Amino acid sequence: MLNDKKVSYSGIQPSGNLTIGNYLGALKNFSEYSEKYKTFYCVVDEHAITVRQVPAELRKRTYETLALYLACGLDPEQNCLYVQSHVPAHAELAWILNCYTMFGELSRMTQFKDKSAKHANNVNAGLFTYPVLMAADILLYQTDVVPVGIDQKQHVELARDIAVRFNGVYSDTFTVPEPIISKTGKKIMSLAEPTKKMSKSDENANAVVYILDDKDTVIRKFKRAVTDSDTEIKYAEGKDGINNLMTIYSCFTGKEFDEIEREFAGKGYGEFKLAVGETCADCLAPVREEFNRLLKDKAYLETVMKNGAAEAAYYANKTLSKVRRKVGFVNL
Repeated sequence: MLNDKKVSYSGIQPSGNLTIGNYLGALKNFSEYSEKYKTFYCVVDEHAITVRQVPAELRKRTYETLALYLACGLDPEQNCLYVQSHVPAHAELAWILNCYTMFGELSRMTQFKDKSAKHANNVNAGLFTYPVLMAADILLYQTDVVPVGIDQKQHVELARDIAVRFNGVYSDTFTVPEPIISKTGKKIMSLAEPTKKMSKSDENANAVVYILDDKDTVIRKFKRAVTDSDTEIKYAEGKDGINNLMTIYSCFTGKEFDEIEREFAGKGYGEFKLAVGETCADCLAPVREEFNRLLKDKAYLETVMKNGAAEAAYYANKTLSKVRRKVGFVNL
């Protein structure tokens, strides 16, 4: 606990254009946490290199991801915004925690299996151990809560297991974190294959709505969204496409499913798709405008990076110093 507030920690990879799934599941809700928690928001560039990156593109996306944090309403005076590689304590603690993480635990990680299948020609050690780096990210700041999508819950559970194991060997060192999973928009699905999660790396451009898509593009993608042969706008088993569109509409408007069903009673899928597209586009417009303004001010973004890294390092190094002492390293 820092400054009498519990700690919240979140990180986003700078590895491609972020989707409305990232926005609804995480970014949209981030600004609410700063009132209740001491918040750390990290651009996790070290995680990104488990997959081959074009260096210039990675640098560009690092600025863009920070700009998106800011455009979504995160005030750097109230939140610690920083880039992971600017705080070396992350990598050092990850190595130490590797030695307190079991091979079997890592081999059971669902995302390792998925990414290994996608990148079969580059199944590197970093891809296997990156959940330990994620645990280090979280544990460095004595984090109490981690807002995550349902697909990342397994990694937070591993961080909890590592913290409990380390604390059991060396006495209380780490706060044991709890995952917070949003009640709505737990998982936004593909517009083309609504049984699959929406992914920023999907090769089908119509399957994914990006935060920075312009209004016409957003509406066009929703108009092409896969639904079913029924005509009733109702949340029900077997109606994956409509269920997904209703979830998206609910997240943007705050309306419950029964309200949505009443609103569109007697109306067709085409009308509903258009309404979802327009609502999504209108909500994203101010984010896109602020993002474009911020990207033109590289000096400001670098000031935020430097200030954030200094603040993050202050807290991270306090934890790391304690860990180094407990495992028996000589501190100079």
